[in-house]
Amino acid sequence: MAVLSIDDVLVLRMRNLLLAKRAARTPAEVVAWMGAMQAQDLASGEWSFGVRCGGLTQADVHQATIDRQILRTWPMRGTVHFVPPADAKWMLEVTGLRALRGAEGRRAQLGLTTAIVTRATEALHAALSGGRSLTRAECVALLIDAGLHTTPEHGYHLLWYASQIGVTCIGPQQGKEQTFVLLDDWVPAPNVLSRDEALATLAIRYFQSHGPATQNDFVGWTGLTASDAKRGIGATGDRITSIETASGPMSTSTASLDDPISNRARDEELLLLPGFDEYLLGYKDRSAMLAPEHANRIVPGGNGVFRPTIVSKGRVIGTWKRDIKKQRVDMHAFPFEPLTKRQYLAFEQTGHMYAEYLQLEANFIEPTRLTIE
Repeated sequence: MAVLSIDDVLVLRMRNLLLAKRAARTPAEVVAWMGAMQAQDLASGEWSFGVRCGGLTQADVHQATIDRQILRTWPMRGTVHFVPPADAKWMLEVTGLRALRGAEGRRAQLGLTTAIVTRATEALHAALSGGRSLTRAECVALLIDAGLHTTPEHGYHLLWYASQIGVTCIGPQQGKEQTFVLLDDWVPAPNVLSRDEALATLAIRYFQSHGPATQNDFVGWTGLTASDAKRGIGATGDRITSIETASGPMSTSTASLDDPISNRARDEELLLLPGFDEYLLGYKDRSAMLAPEHANRIVPGGNGVFRPTIVSKGRVIGTWKRDIKKQRVDMHAFPFEPLTKRQYLAFEQTGHMYAEYLQLEANFIEPTRLTIE
Protein backbone atom coordinates (compact mmCIF):
# COMPACT_ATOMS: atom_id res chain seq x y z
CA MET A 1 0.00 0.00 0.00
CA ALA A 2 1.24 3.49 -0.85
CA VAL A 3 2.24 5.93 1.87
CA LEU A 4 -0.91 7.68 3.06
CA SER A 5 -0.95 11.48 3.02
CA ILE A 6 -2.15 13.41 6.06
CA ASP A 7 -5.37 14.14 4.15
CA ASP A 8 -5.87 10.38 3.68
CA VAL A 9 -5.22 9.79 7.37
CA LEU A 10 -7.87 12.36 8.25
CA VAL A 11 -10.39 10.79 5.86
CA LEU A 12 -9.94 7.42 7.55
CA ARG A 13 -10.10 8.92 11.04
CA MET A 14 -13.33 10.75 10.25
CA ARG A 15 -14.87 7.55 8.95
CA ASN A 16 -13.68 5.40 11.81
CA LEU A 17 -14.76 7.93 14.43
CA LEU A 18 -18.26 7.82 12.85
CA LEU A 19 -18.00 11.50 11.87
CA ALA A 20 -18.01 11.17 8.08
CA LYS A 21 -21.80 11.16 8.16
CA ARG A 22 -24.55 10.97 10.73
CA ALA A 23 -26.48 7.72 10.55
CA ALA A 24 -29.38 6.05 12.33
CA ARG A 25 -27.22 4.75 15.16
CA THR A 26 -28.03 4.35 18.83
CA PRO A 27 -25.81 5.54 21.70
CA ALA A 28 -25.25 1.89 22.63
CA GLU A 29 -23.98 1.09 19.14
CA VAL A 30 -21.69 4.11 19.13
CA VAL A 31 -20.04 3.44 22.49
CA ALA A 32 -19.66 -0.28 21.70
CA TRP A 33 -17.77 0.69 18.53
CA MET A 34 -15.68 3.38 20.21
CA GLY A 35 -14.89 1.39 23.34
CA ALA A 36 -15.07 4.47 25.56
CA MET A 37 -15.91 8.14 25.06
CA GLN A 38 -14.66 11.04 27.15
CA ALA A 39 -17.47 12.39 29.34
CA GLN A 40 -16.19 14.42 32.29
CA ASP A 41 -18.40 17.23 30.99
CA LEU A 42 -21.83 15.64 30.65
CA ALA A 43 -23.28 18.01 28.03
CA SER A 44 -20.19 17.57 25.85
CA GLY A 45 -20.24 13.80 26.24
CA GLU A 46 -23.90 13.64 25.27
CA TRP A 47 -23.36 15.76 22.14
CA SER A 48 -20.58 13.35 21.14
CA PHE A 49 -23.45 10.90 20.59
CA GLY A 50 -25.67 13.50 18.94
CA VAL A 51 -23.06 14.43 16.33
CA ARG A 52 -22.69 10.75 15.37
CA CYS A 53 -26.35 9.70 15.39
CA GLY A 54 -28.92 11.03 12.97
CA GLY A 55 -32.10 12.37 14.57
CA LEU A 56 -30.93 11.83 18.16
CA THR A 57 -32.02 14.28 20.86
CA GLN A 58 -30.44 15.03 24.22
CA ALA A 59 -33.50 13.46 25.84
CA ASP A 60 -32.72 10.25 23.91
CA VAL A 61 -29.22 10.18 25.39
CA HIS A 62 -30.64 10.69 28.89
CA GLN A 63 -33.03 7.80 28.27
CA ALA A 64 -30.19 5.58 27.04
CA THR A 65 -28.52 6.10 30.43
CA ILE A 66 -31.74 5.32 32.29
CA ASP A 67 -32.20 2.19 30.14
CA ARG A 68 -28.62 1.10 30.96
CA GLN A 69 -27.50 1.17 27.33
CA ILE A 70 -24.58 3.45 28.23
CA LEU A 71 -22.83 4.11 31.54
CA ARG A 72 -20.47 6.72 32.96
CA THR A 73 -17.57 5.83 35.20
CA TRP A 74 -13.79 6.32 35.54
CA PRO A 75 -12.25 3.50 33.46
CA MET A 76 -9.12 5.14 32.07
CA ARG A 77 -6.63 7.75 33.28
CA GLY A 78 -8.86 8.54 36.27
CA THR A 79 -11.22 10.40 33.92
CA VAL A 80 -14.97 9.99 33.36
CA HIS A 81 -15.99 8.16 30.17
CA PHE A 82 -19.13 6.67 28.69
CA VAL A 83 -18.60 2.91 28.29
CA PRO A 84 -20.73 -0.12 27.40
CA PRO A 85 -22.23 -1.08 30.78
CA ALA A 86 -21.31 -4.77 30.56
CA ASP A 87 -17.66 -3.83 29.95
CA ALA A 88 -17.24 -1.37 32.83
CA LYS A 89 -16.02 -3.95 35.36
CA TRP A 90 -13.20 -5.45 33.33
CA MET A 91 -12.13 -2.06 32.00
CA LEU A 92 -11.77 -0.74 35.53
CA GLU A 93 -9.77 -3.81 36.52
CA VAL A 94 -7.38 -3.57 33.55
CA THR A 95 -6.94 0.18 33.06
CA GLY A 96 -7.82 1.57 36.47
CA LEU A 97 -4.93 0.18 38.51
CA ARG A 98 -2.41 2.78 37.37
CA ALA A 99 -4.85 5.60 38.16
CA LEU A 100 -5.29 4.18 41.66
CA ARG A 101 -1.54 3.97 42.19
CA GLY A 102 -1.11 7.49 40.86
CA ALA A 103 -3.66 8.78 43.37
CA GLU A 104 -1.84 7.46 46.42
CA GLY A 105 0.26 10.62 46.69
CA ARG A 106 -2.82 12.81 46.35
CA ARG A 107 -4.54 10.90 49.17
CA ALA A 108 -1.54 11.46 51.40
CA GLN A 109 -1.69 15.19 50.64
CA LEU A 110 -5.37 15.22 51.59
CA GLY A 111 -4.74 13.26 54.78
CA LEU A 112 -6.89 10.36 53.63
CA THR A 113 -5.63 7.02 54.93
CA THR A 114 -6.41 3.58 53.53
CA ALA A 115 -8.70 3.04 56.50
CA ILE A 116 -10.70 6.18 55.69
CA VAL A 117 -11.22 5.39 51.99
CA THR A 118 -12.17 1.81 52.88
CA ARG A 119 -14.73 2.97 55.46
CA ALA A 120 -16.13 5.52 53.01
CA THR A 121 -16.55 2.86 50.33
CA GLU A 122 -18.27 0.55 52.81
CA ALA A 123 -20.62 3.36 53.87
CA LEU A 124 -21.55 4.11 50.27
CA HIS A 125 -22.07 0.41 49.52
CA ALA A 126 -24.43 0.02 52.47
CA ALA A 127 -26.42 3.15 51.56
CA LEU A 128 -26.80 2.19 47.89
CA SER A 129 -27.54 -1.53 48.35
CA GLY A 130 -30.85 -2.84 47.13
CA GLY A 131 -30.88 -0.84 43.92
CA ARG A 132 -30.99 2.56 45.60
CA SER A 133 -29.40 5.70 44.17
CA LEU A 134 -28.19 8.86 45.86
CA THR A 135 -27.29 12.24 44.44
CA ARG A 136 -23.76 13.50 44.80
CA ALA A 137 -24.94 15.91 47.53
CA GLU A 138 -26.61 13.05 49.40
CA CYS A 139 -23.45 10.94 49.14
CA VAL A 140 -21.37 13.79 50.51
CA ALA A 141 -23.83 14.32 53.38
CA LEU A 142 -23.60 10.61 54.17
CA LEU A 143 -19.80 10.79 54.35
CA ILE A 144 -19.92 13.91 56.51
CA ASP A 145 -22.32 12.23 58.93
CA ALA A 146 -19.93 9.27 59.12
CA GLY A 147 -17.07 11.62 59.99
CA LEU A 148 -15.19 10.72 56.81
CA HIS A 149 -15.38 14.00 54.91
CA THR A 150 -14.18 17.43 55.93
CA THR A 151 -13.31 19.27 52.69
CA PRO A 152 -14.70 19.41 49.12
CA GLU A 153 -11.50 17.68 47.93
CA HIS A 154 -12.18 14.80 50.33
CA GLY A 155 -15.68 14.34 48.95
CA TYR A 156 -14.60 14.17 45.32
CA HIS A 157 -11.73 11.80 46.02
CA LEU A 158 -13.83 9.39 48.12
CA LEU A 159 -16.59 9.24 45.49
CA TRP A 160 -14.01 8.79 42.74
CA TYR A 161 -12.24 6.03 44.66
CA ALA A 162 -15.43 4.01 45.21
CA SER A 163 -16.16 4.11 41.49
CA GLN A 164 -12.55 3.57 40.45
CA ILE A 165 -12.43 0.23 42.29
CA GLY A 166 -15.74 -0.84 40.73
CA VAL A 167 -18.05 -0.53 43.73
CA THR A 168 -20.14 2.40 42.49
CA CYS A 169 -20.72 4.11 39.16
CA ILE A 170 -22.51 7.25 37.97
CA GLY A 171 -26.24 6.76 37.58
CA PRO A 172 -28.79 8.74 35.55
CA GLN A 173 -29.05 12.46 36.14
CA GLN A 174 -31.68 13.58 38.62
CA GLY A 175 -32.51 16.99 37.20
CA LYS A 176 -29.16 18.74 37.17
CA GLU A 177 -27.71 16.50 39.86
CA GLN A 178 -25.39 13.56 39.35
CA THR A 179 -26.39 10.32 41.04
CA PHE A 180 -24.46 7.23 42.13
CA VAL A 181 -25.53 3.59 42.11
CA LEU A 182 -23.81 0.28 42.87
CA LEU A 183 -22.13 -1.07 39.76
CA ASP A 184 -23.03 -4.68 40.56
CA ASP A 185 -26.70 -3.74 41.01
CA TRP A 186 -26.76 -1.61 37.85
CA VAL A 187 -24.94 -4.22 35.73
CA PRO A 188 -25.76 -7.63 37.25
CA ALA A 189 -24.31 -9.65 34.34
CA PRO A 190 -20.97 -8.06 33.35
CA ASN A 191 -18.70 -9.42 30.65
CA VAL A 192 -15.76 -11.36 32.08
CA LEU A 193 -12.48 -11.26 30.14
CA SER A 194 -9.01 -12.53 30.89
CA ARG A 195 -6.30 -9.89 30.95
CA ASP A 196 -5.03 -10.87 27.50
CA GLU A 197 -8.58 -10.82 26.11
CA ALA A 198 -9.15 -7.40 27.68
CA LEU A 199 -5.93 -5.92 26.26
CA ALA A 200 -6.77 -7.26 22.79
CA THR A 201 -10.33 -5.93 23.00
CA LEU A 202 -9.10 -2.48 23.98
CA ALA A 203 -6.68 -2.48 21.04
CA ILE A 204 -9.30 -3.64 18.54
CA ARG A 205 -11.85 -1.06 19.67
CA TYR A 206 -9.32 1.76 19.74
CA PHE A 207 -7.82 1.19 16.30
CA GLN A 208 -11.16 0.39 14.63
CA SER A 209 -12.57 3.68 15.91
CA HIS A 210 -9.49 5.95 16.03
CA GLY A 211 -7.16 4.55 13.40
CA PRO A 212 -4.88 5.38 11.78
CA ALA A 213 -3.09 6.00 15.06
CA THR A 214 0.16 5.08 16.77
CA GLN A 215 0.93 2.82 19.68
CA ASN A 216 1.79 5.97 21.62
CA ASP A 217 -1.71 7.32 20.90
CA PHE A 218 -3.14 4.06 22.22
CA VAL A 219 -1.01 4.31 25.37
CA GLY A 220 -2.19 7.89 25.90
CA TRP A 221 -5.83 6.91 25.44
CA THR A 222 -5.85 3.90 27.75
CA GLY A 223 -3.23 4.90 30.30
CA LEU A 224 -1.67 1.44 29.85
CA THR A 225 2.06 0.84 29.99
CA ALA A 226 3.85 0.63 26.64
CA SER A 227 4.46 -3.08 27.21
CA ASP A 228 0.76 -3.79 27.88
CA ALA A 229 -0.23 -1.73 24.85
CA LYS A 230 2.18 -3.70 22.66
CA ARG A 231 0.87 -6.93 24.15
CA GLY A 232 -2.71 -5.95 23.37
CA ILE A 233 -1.93 -4.95 19.79
CA GLY A 234 0.00 -8.19 19.27
CA ALA A 235 -3.00 -10.22 20.43
CA THR A 236 -5.35 -8.78 17.79
CA GLY A 237 -4.13 -11.10 15.05
CA ASP A 238 -4.89 -9.85 11.57
CA ARG A 239 -7.64 -7.46 12.69
CA ILE A 240 -5.15 -4.59 13.04
CA THR A 241 -2.85 -3.59 10.17
CA SER A 242 0.28 -1.45 10.22
CA ILE A 243 0.44 1.21 7.49
CA GLU A 244 2.89 3.88 6.39
CA THR A 245 1.79 7.50 6.50
CA ALA A 246 3.41 10.86 5.86
CA SER A 247 3.77 11.16 9.65
CA GLY A 248 5.34 7.71 10.07
CA PRO A 249 3.99 4.23 10.78
CA MET A 250 0.49 3.92 12.20
CA SER A 251 -2.07 1.17 12.69
CA THR A 252 -5.73 0.85 11.84
CA SER A 253 -8.32 -1.88 11.59
CA THR A 254 -7.80 -4.08 8.56
CA ALA A 255 -11.48 -3.76 7.66
CA SER A 256 -11.23 0.03 7.42
CA LEU A 257 -8.90 -0.34 4.42
CA ASP A 258 -11.42 -2.36 2.40
CA ASP A 259 -13.21 0.77 1.11
CA PRO A 260 -11.24 3.09 -1.18
CA ILE A 261 -10.19 6.41 0.28
CA SER A 262 -12.38 8.67 -1.85
CA ASN A 263 -12.42 12.41 -2.16
CA ARG A 264 -16.06 12.44 -1.12
CA ALA A 265 -15.22 12.28 2.58
CA ARG A 266 -13.03 15.35 2.19
CA ASP A 267 -16.03 17.36 1.04
CA GLU A 268 -18.09 16.88 4.19
CA GLU A 269 -19.58 20.08 5.54
CA LEU A 270 -18.49 21.59 8.83
CA LEU A 271 -18.86 19.69 12.06
CA LEU A 272 -19.50 21.27 15.44
CA LEU A 273 -17.80 18.94 17.87
CA PRO A 274 -18.11 19.24 21.64
CA GLY A 275 -15.23 20.00 23.91
CA PHE A 276 -13.49 16.78 25.00
CA ASP A 277 -14.62 14.88 21.90
CA GLU A 278 -12.61 11.80 20.96
CA TYR A 279 -11.55 13.53 17.73
CA LEU A 280 -8.89 15.41 19.69
CA LEU A 281 -8.84 13.68 23.09
CA GLY A 282 -8.32 10.27 21.51
CA TYR A 283 -4.78 11.06 20.34
CA LYS A 284 -1.48 11.91 21.95
CA ASP A 285 -0.33 13.63 18.75
CA ARG A 286 -3.06 15.98 17.48
CA SER A 287 -0.99 17.84 14.90
CA ALA A 288 -2.76 16.27 11.91
CA MET A 289 -6.10 17.78 12.99
CA LEU A 290 -4.96 20.89 14.84
CA ALA A 291 -2.17 23.25 13.79
CA PRO A 292 0.19 23.67 16.78
CA GLU A 293 -0.07 27.47 16.62
CA HIS A 294 -3.79 27.18 17.39
CA ALA A 295 -3.51 24.69 20.24
CA ASN A 296 -3.80 27.40 22.88
CA ARG A 297 -7.12 28.48 21.37
CA ILE A 298 -8.52 25.02 22.11
CA VAL A 299 -6.97 24.52 25.56
CA PRO A 300 -6.21 28.04 26.84
CA GLY A 301 -3.09 28.05 28.97
CA GLY A 302 -2.94 24.27 28.83
CA ASN A 303 -5.56 24.12 31.59
CA GLY A 304 -6.96 20.77 30.44
CA VAL A 305 -10.37 22.24 29.49
CA PHE A 306 -11.01 21.62 25.78
CA ARG A 307 -13.27 24.06 23.98
CA PRO A 308 -15.83 22.92 21.38
CA THR A 309 -14.32 22.87 17.90
CA ILE A 310 -15.36 23.68 14.36
CA VAL A 311 -13.96 20.98 12.05
CA SER A 312 -13.77 21.26 8.26
CA LYS A 313 -12.42 18.42 6.11
CA GLY A 314 -10.86 16.86 9.14
CA ARG A 315 -9.05 19.96 10.40
CA VAL A 316 -9.95 22.18 13.34
CA ILE A 317 -10.58 25.68 11.96
CA GLY A 318 -12.04 27.39 15.01
CA THR A 319 -14.10 27.12 18.16
CA TRP A 320 -17.78 27.67 18.86
CA LYS A 321 -19.93 28.48 21.82
CA ARG A 322 -23.59 28.09 22.68
CA ASP A 323 -25.71 30.04 25.14
CA ILE A 324 -28.85 28.14 26.03
CA LYS A 325 -31.94 30.25 26.64
CA LYS A 326 -35.46 29.16 27.55
CA GLN A 327 -36.65 28.55 23.99
CA ARG A 328 -33.54 29.04 21.85
CA VAL A 329 -29.83 28.46 21.71
CA ASP A 330 -27.52 31.31 20.64
CA MET A 331 -24.69 30.03 18.45
CA HIS A 332 -21.34 31.83 18.19
CA ALA A 333 -18.46 30.98 15.83
CA PHE A 334 -14.85 31.92 16.58
CA PRO A 335 -12.85 30.91 13.49
CA PHE A 336 -9.05 31.00 13.38
CA GLU A 337 -9.27 32.59 9.93
CA PRO A 338 -12.21 34.42 8.29
CA LEU A 339 -14.96 32.04 7.23
CA THR A 340 -16.10 32.02 3.64
CA LYS A 341 -19.77 32.53 2.96
CA ARG A 342 -20.08 28.85 2.14
CA GLN A 343 -18.40 27.87 5.41
CA TYR A 344 -20.66 30.15 7.41
CA LEU A 345 -23.77 28.72 5.75
CA ALA A 346 -22.45 25.26 6.65
CA PHE A 347 -21.96 26.46 10.23
CA GLU A 348 -25.60 27.54 10.31
CA GLN A 349 -26.77 24.23 8.85
CA THR A 350 -24.88 22.22 11.46
CA GLY A 351 -25.98 24.66 14.16
CA HIS A 352 -29.60 23.90 13.29
CA MET A 353 -28.85 20.20 13.78
CA TYR A 354 -27.47 20.98 17.24
CA ALA A 355 -30.54 23.07 18.09
CA GLU A 356 -32.82 20.23 16.95
CA TYR A 357 -30.85 17.88 19.20
CA LEU A 358 -31.62 20.25 22.11
CA GLN A 359 -35.19 20.67 20.82
CA LEU A 360 -34.73 24.44 20.73
CA GLU A 361 -34.65 27.13 18.08
CA ALA A 362 -31.25 28.22 16.75
CA ASN A 363 -30.18 31.86 16.80
CA PHE A 364 -26.86 32.71 15.11
CA ILE A 365 -24.59 35.48 16.31
CA GLU A 366 -22.69 36.25 13.11
CA PRO A 367 -18.91 36.37 13.60
CA THR A 368 -17.09 39.56 12.69
CA ARG A 369 -14.48 37.58 10.75
CA LEU A 370 -16.73 36.55 7.87
CA THR A 371 -15.53 36.75 4.28
CA ILE A 372 -18.27 37.27 1.70
CA GLU A 373 -17.53 35.40 -1.52
